[in-house]
Amino acid sequence: MKKKILATLLAGTMALSLAACGGSGSGSTTAAANNAASGEASEGGDAAASGWKPEGTVSIIVPAGAGGDTDLSARVFAQHAKEKTGVDFIVVNSNGAAGSVAANQVLEAAPDGMTVLYGHALVNVANVAGVTDYNYSAFKIGPSFALEPAQQLYVFSDKYADMDAFIEAAKAAPGQLKACTEVGAYTYYELLGFQEAAGIELDLVDAGSTSDKIAAMLSGQIDLMPGPYVNCKDYLEAGQFTCIGVPTDERSELLGDVPTLKEQGIDFSYPNQEFSFYFPKETPDEVIAWYDELTKSIVESEEGQQGLADLQMLPNYLSPADTEKVEEDTYNTIKDIADRLAK
Repeated sequence: MKKKILATLLAGTMALSLAACGGSGSGSTTAAANNAASGEASEGGDAAASGWKPEGTVSIIVPAGAGGDTDLSARVFAQHAKEKTGVDFIVVNSNGAAGSVAANQVLEAAPDGMTVLYGHALVNVANVAGVTDYNYSAFKIGPSFALEPAQQLYVFSDKYADMDAFIEAAKAAPGQLKACTEVGAYTYYELLGFQEAAGIELDLVDAGSTSDKIAAMLSGQIDLMPGPYVNCKDYLEAGQFTCIGVPTDERSELLGDVPTLKEQGIDFSYPNQEFSFYFPKETPDEVIAWYDELTKSIVESEEGQQGLADLQMLPNYLSPADTEKVEEDTYNTIKDIADRLAK
C-alpha cells in the first residue's frame, strides 16, 4: 500500500516541481583550480587569492523553511562571510518539491557566483525519488561547510524506553507503528533501509517539515521520528524524547553515549548530512576558488566553529573535489536503497 501512496504523492510532487520551474543538467566537472589558491582570509578583505569577488549581494538559496539546521547553518556562513569579506549575503528560503524548487532556481541562475545553493543530499535524493531528471552532476560542486550525523531515530519517551522496546512493539504489530518522514526525501530512504535491516515493517507517514514531525511526535500520533539533533536537543533534555540509535559507523561526539544501530545488532548505516555549496554548471573556476578559500577560513576560525557549535553542528570543511566524491557516494548509497526497496 505505501508503495502505491509513494507513487501517487511523487507524481504530484513532480507536477509541482515542473510547474514551479524547470531545469536539467548533465555531466560532472571538478574544478581543478579550487585547491590551488592558498592563504588565510583577512578581516574585511578578499577571501581568496582568486582575482574574483562578488559585486553586489550574494543569494544563498536554501531548500528549507526558516529555523531548521540547513537554514540556521547557512545564516552562520552568511554572517561570517560578511565579516570577512564585506560582501552582503542573504539567505533565501525556497522550500518545496523535495528541494527541486530551490535547485531549479540555481540551475537557471547566471553562472556568476551571485546565486548559490546550500544544503545536504537534496539534489541526489530528488533525483532518486523521480522528482528531477538530474543529480549532483548537473551542478559545479563547491566546498562543504558543516556536518551533522545521519539523522538519529527518536521515540516518545512515554511509549518506548529503547531500541529493543521499539523493535519488539514493531514486530508485534507489523505495519502499524507510524514513522514520520517526507515522501521521497532523505529520511524516507533512511527509514526504508532501517526497516530492512531491523526486520520490521512500519507505516511511513508523510508528516511535512521537521517542526511538523516534532508536533506529531508530541501529540502521540507518531511512534518514530528521524531527526537532526539541533531540533531535538531540547526535547531530549526535557525527557520527552529518547534517542534510540544513530545510523552511523561510529558514535557521534554530538550525541554522547547514544549507541549506533550496528552496536545494537542492526547492520545499517546511512550517509551523514554534509552541508555543501552547489553552483550553476558554467560557473568559472575562479569563483569556486573564492568560495573555497572563504569557506575554509570560516571553518578554521574560532568564531565560525563556535557559531556551528551553538547549533550542535560540526565544522566540516572539504574541498570541492572531496565534496564531489561525497556527493557521488551519497547518491549511490541512496539509489541502491531505492532500487532494492522503493519499488
